[in-house]
Amino acid sequence: MVAKKLSAPNVTKTRLLEATEALFIKFGYDAVLLRQITERAKVNLAAVNYHFGDKDSLMTALLMQRLGPLNDQRLELLAKCEEQSDGPLDCETLLGVLFAPAMGLERSDESGIEGRSFIRFLGRVYSDTSPFIQEYLKEHYQPVFERFFKAFALALPDLPRNELGVRLQFALKAISGVMAGTELRLLMQAMSLGRPATDAEVMAKLISLVSAAIRAPMQDPESEQALEKVLNTQRLIRQQGSHGAS
Repeated sequence: MVAKKLSAPNVTKTRLLEATEALFIKFGYDAVLLRQITERAKVNLAAVNYHFGDKDSLMTALLMQRLGPLNDQRLELLAKCEEQSDGPLDCETLLGVLFAPAMGLERSDESGIEGRSFIRFLGRVYSDTSPFIQEYLKEHYQPVFERFFKAFALALPDLPRNELGVRLQFALKAISGVMAGTELRLLMQAMSLGRPATDAEVMAKLISLVSAAIRAPMQDPESEQALEKVLNTQRLIRQQGSHGAS
């Protein structure tokens, strides 16, 4: 079967989306200028206005194209795993449900297109501090987060709900920071000490780290007192330094 060629308008849109993605992964949303996007895509500014309207609309189209399938696959996989389970899924399985679709979409990105990596794109999205990106996640990810939050609450019934929410956000952002700056093949090499490793092995290593953060014991008064002593010592050193400078 002969592959269907894209029409000229579709080629232009694809080039703009690919250029936006590569620059977003590298620099973050706020640092990317429309001029950089059009230069990389080898089109003029009028093409952005014609196909998308502005930078925000262009980025929204990219986010919907890339994250929509991920959310659908996560929810479908979660429902299927719950259906097959005799009881609530455990924390590690739920993290696997979150990560597995991303790994699968990463494999589909092995197309040779410069700068294209679903894992790095996803990591940048989660770790980007732009108000625009954060607002998009809040609006479009809230139903997905709420669905998984309920599942995690069943898996960890002894953890207060507000504490669980904080830990999930922290754990996902921490791993996203790693994912944003590392290609999957390099991450796999690092996790397996250079030897060949399966996706399941790499996922298991990552999940063991994230799960430990989520399952960590609640802080106790003794640890708080020890840390307060460290902070007081630091303040003392700063005060002595300022007196010496004067």
